[in-house]
Amino acid sequence: MTSTARLSTRFTARATAAEVLDGVDLTGRRMIVTGGASGIGLEATRALARAGAEVTVATRDPGRADGLVAEFAGSGPGTVRAAALDLADLTSVDAFVAGWEGPLHALVANAGIMAISDRQLTREGWELQLATNYLGHFALALGLHDNLRAAGSARVVVVSSGAQLRAGVDLDDPQFDRRPYDPWTAYSQSKTAGALLAVGIARSWAADGITANALSPGIINTNLQRHLSDEALRGFGVLDEAGNRIDLPNYKTPEQGASTTVLLAASPLLEGVTGRYFDEDNQEAEVVPGGPEPMAGVAEHAIDPIAAERLWAYAEGVLASR
Repeated sequence: MTSTARLSTRFTARATAAEVLDGVDLTGRRMIVTGGASGIGLEATRALARAGAEVTVATRDPGRADGLVAEFAGSGPGTVRAAALDLADLTSVDAFVAGWEGPLHALVANAGIMAISDRQLTREGWELQLATNYLGHFALALGLHDNLRAAGSARVVVVSSGAQLRAGVDLDDPQFDRRPYDPWTAYSQSKTAGALLAVGIARSWAADGITANALSPGIINTNLQRHLSDEALRGFGVLDEAGNRIDLPNYKTPEQGASTTVLLAASPLLEGVTGRYFDEDNQEAEVVPGGPEPMAGVAEHAIDPIAAERLWAYAEGVLASR
């Protein structure tokens, strides 16, 4: 990350994805949105396609995107298709990469899971949240590197979270083999890892015309909270006694939550910008010390180039040993 002034835009926290892309023509641009069948991924996909892009929704269940695919079938200006991808299964990632042909102008690493109550491991021995939120996206980006380079000017966008403030990546025990497993620590670590993925790509692939940035979308009621118990949701004040979700005043709609994603993926304002972290207000985030106290900004450990290099090497080792 360079020591330049923080970048600001004219968009506010309440801007929608459609407003961010108003007047932007993405005709001929090919993009992938992981987890694009629901939540902010769906709204990002919709806004990108309405601006003319050809968007592929990469999701474990392509059938969940049927409505979105039908919405753009024959209506233009953009198109939406769906393809199978399970980020926790590297064989699935390999199959997706093998099926992709031609240039790729933007890869949006949006899919994720949150606060799995019990420690679960993938076939590669990775803790499930770190595997899904980071390793799967790392393998996907690495596999599509040549396609991104072929686009001439491509972008990688990583949807992180304010949770990155709470924990860095413990490279001595990233899979919780020795330390006690905690759902929120594991989630925070995985979101820091995602931010570090953007830093690593920005440093490694700049000569290929590929930029990479990460973001926090803000707080939105989506399917991401599906692993939380009703008790936990009531504790956060977002579920009433009848089981209905409650949008608190600081919550954003999915359309608003997707705004920073499409800003980084397609706005001309971000042309050439790389290795940065943006907040839910559609501005570059302030760098702050990590820990339990900060409520905004990006933690120093989430943009640390040394940590990014170490994590990159660690993930490369996992892929090489398969």
